[in-house]
Amino acid sequence: MVLSLRRWLNRILFVVIFTLLLLIVTGSYRWLVDAIAPVHPYREPKGAALKVFQADAEKGSITDRLRWFYWYGE
Repeated sequence: MVLSLRRWLNRILFVVIFTLLLLIVTGSYRWLVDAIAPVHPYREPKGAALKVFQADAEKGSITDRLRWFYWYGE
């Protein structure tokens, strides 16, 4: 059985290059996801936020408020 050193070096070089390219692609994908995604998606909102659910009789019933909530999609 004859083992070719050049053939094995080509295979090892291929695996090394493939691994490096895979790490570069996955790292750039993670960087892109972090750049696009918000920093804290579940943080408390800033500014003038409105309560969606209030049990005041003056503003309508609970079913009316839920209907308005789903109608506007907020």
